[in-house]
Amino acid sequence: LLQEIGAGDPDRPSRIDAIENQLIKSHLMDTVHHYEAPLATREQLARVHDVQYIDKVLNFNDQDEYVYLDPDTMQTPQSKPAALRAAGALIHATDLVLTNQHKVAFCNIRPPGHHALPDRAMGFCFFNNVAVGVAHAIEKYGLERVAILDFDVHHGNGTEAIFTDDPRVMLCSTFQHPFYPYSGADTISDHIINVPLPAYSAGDVFREAVTKLWLPALEQFAPQMLFISAGFDAHEQDNISYLRLHEKDYTWVTEEILAIANKHAEGRIVSTLEGGYELDALGRSVVAHLKVLM
Repeated sequence: LLQEIGAGDPDRPSRIDAIENQLIKSHLMDTVHHYEAPLATREQLARVHDVQYIDKVLNFNDQDEYVYLDPDTMQTPQSKPAALRAAGALIHATDLVLTNQHKVAFCNIRPPGHHALPDRAMGFCFFNNVAVGVAHAIEKYGLERVAILDFDVHHGNGTEAIFTDDPRVMLCSTFQHPFYPYSGADTISDHIINVPLPAYSAGDVFREAVTKLWLPALEQFAPQMLFISAGFDAHEQDNISYLRLHEKDYTWVTEEILAIANKHAEGRIVSTLEGGYELDALGRSVVAHLKVLM
C-alpha cells in the first residue's frame, strides 16, 4: 500500500489517505471493523495467473531501483509486498464473508487489479485482485455462480480475460469507450455484460445501462455472491476521464447491487477499490458507497 512511483503517478499512496480522511470526517471510521491484509500465497495467485508471471513479480531484485512491467506499471522494491497484500485483502475479505463473520467487506487497497492479465501487468495492476477473490470463493467454498460488477471508467480487460470461458462467473461492466484499454465494446457473451458509454455520459445514461442490461442478467443468473470492482474515476471531477458521475450515482448503483445480493446471495458482497484519482471526489464517493453497504 505504501508503494510510491513518483509525484506524477495517479495511483499514489495519498489515495488511501484521502479515503480514510473522509471516513473520519463522516464519522464512519470508528463504526467499521479494520483488518490488516495478509500476503496472498503463490497458490492463491496461480488460480488466475500464470506461474511464470507470478515468479517474475516475486523474484524482483530488491536492489533494483525500478523496472517497467508495462508503460504504466513500474515495479519498485515496495511493489511486491503491496501487490501481495492487495490480492491477500480479497482472500481475507472473502473468508470473512463466507464464514458469516460479516455480510459485506470493502478492501481499501492499492495497487488496483482489474487490468492485470493472466500473464502480465497492465495499467497500474500487478495481480487481478478481484479475480483472486472470486477464484478463492469458487475453489475453497464451492460456489457455482459468482458475479462481478465493475463500474470503473476503464474496461476491466484483465478480469474479462481471466473469466471469459468460465460461465460460473458473470461480469457486468460499464466503461467509457473508446478509452484505455480500448477493449470490451465488441464482446459477445451470455455471462459477460459489457456496456460501453460514450464520453460525457452523465448519471442518467449510466443508470439506464445498469437498469436495462445489468439487472435483468443478474436476476437470471442469481449469483450466490457478488464482488464489486469499485472504480470511482468516472466521477465528473476526476480529470483522468470524460464521464460525469456523482456520489449520488454511486449510491444508486450500490443500492441496486445490494438489492440483488439480498435477494439471491444472502447479502454477501466484497467490494474492492480500483480507480479514482481526484482525491476529494474519491473520498466522498467511497463514503457514499460504504454508507449503502453498511
